[in-house]
Amino acid sequence: MSLIKSIRENAQKLNKCIILAEGTEERTLKAADFILKEKLARIILLGNKQVIMAMSLQYGLDHVARARIIDPEQNPDHQKHADLLYEIRKSKGLTPEEASLLAKDPLYLATLLIKSGEADGEVAGAINSTGNVLKPAFQVVKTLPGIQVVSGAFLMIFKENPYVPENILVFADCAVNPDPTASELAQIAISTAQTARNIAHLEPRVAMLSFSTKGSAKHTLCDKVIEATRLAREMAPDIPIDGELQADAALVEAVGMHKAPGSSIAGKANVLVFPGLESGNIAYKLVQRLSGAEAIGPILQGMAAPINDLSRGCSVSDIVNLVAITANQCANI
Repeated sequence: MSLIKSIRENAQKLNKCIILAEGTEERTLKAADFILKEKLARIILLGNKQVIMAMSLQYGLDHVARARIIDPEQNPDHQKHADLLYEIRKSKGLTPEEASLLAKDPLYLATLLIKSGEADGEVAGAINSTGNVLKPAFQVVKTLPGIQVVSGAFLMIFKENPYVPENILVFADCAVNPDPTASELAQIAISTAQTARNIAHLEPRVAMLSFSTKGSAKHTLCDKVIEATRLAREMAPDIPIDGELQADAALVEAVGMHKAPGSSIAGKANVLVFPGLESGNIAYKLVQRLSGAEAIGPILQGMAAPINDLSRGCSVSDIVNLVAITANQCANI
């Protein structure tokens, strides 16, 4: 069974409630129709109900009517959600008037519905930037205990590759943090290991990547990875983590044995943690394009409730898959 099929089947069993904040966007609406037809999740659509139903008729979407549709401009629970936002943000200087205005923003309303227990997760970003999706998430839902950094992982699925015996690698951070500190990198490693375990069904073997292996080069950038490895091991002693490792030492057994003898990770890694966003983003795109691997993500990690960001070039299938992944994440938070 393919990983995506497994994720979708598990989503059906979980029956979680996922918000699609861009309810009047064509791809989002078509994805919602498929999700409801296949019972991958219960759906809340945010947007004008008349527009949503007219678009459903236009595109022949027979299942959208089963969604709960909330118009942010005419939300019967508007005051409740505005009051909740005010309580959360008043210490930051937010006024009741500002809270009332923000509670009509679909991206803020989505997070408030999650915070109030009316929904389990959110998927957005088909027409909004990552920054716009994440800002209300940080302010309202916030991060998991012990985690101060949100990161983005990609599931890299290979058809056949001698260096990927399980056919899946997990890459992070490829989406959020340009230059993480050692502490942030350690948290990214732990979050990514949990994504590998909970979403990819892998027992994680985490390699902290660098241009150095076990002291082969000396630089402050290598020192950061060495410190991150130490911190990650302290924070999660049950997760196999090693570093600093070059990519070939992490993936190729013969190289790993030569460069890092005695390492339980070298040559066997299935989770690759990159030292910065630049290397992570470049790496996943090179692997995707040159090897033909399927890249699924970014899967946002570290939030207290799953909120995932789409590429604005996403397809209907991308939205469906990310909703199914979000539903799976709900079961492990």
